[in-house]
Amino acid sequence: MITRLEITSIHMEIEDNLRHYVTKKIGQCDRFLPHRIRTSLHADITLKEEKSKERKICTCEVVMYLPHEVITTTESTINMYAAIDIVESKLINQLRKYKAMHTSPKLYRRVLAGIKHKS
Repeated sequence: MITRLEITSIHMEIEDNLRHYVTKKIGQCDRFLPHRIRTSLHADITLKEEKSKERKICTCEVVMYLPHEVITTTESTINMYAAIDIVESKLINQLRKYKAMHTSPKLYRRVLAGIKHKS
């Protein structure tokens, strides 16, 4: 679970249900990162609601600060919960790419070689 998670809202109040949902969805994205990075992970979540004559537009933006990179993901829909779900899936894809770029493939070869050697 991401320990430093800041949730801010613009033009709306965050209810406990929404805060719990955001914490549950975005807070568990750290499992797609290497263990050594999880302690320095920081995420800012901005929830914004804009009302026009036709409909309301809900925007969810997540900025995640990692040791070598800053990942930003934004989505706008008519439902805040849907925006959070879509942002979560986009964020997971970006975190997987980050993990693939910043982990050493030689380490995995050594671990697999040690496991095969013991068998």
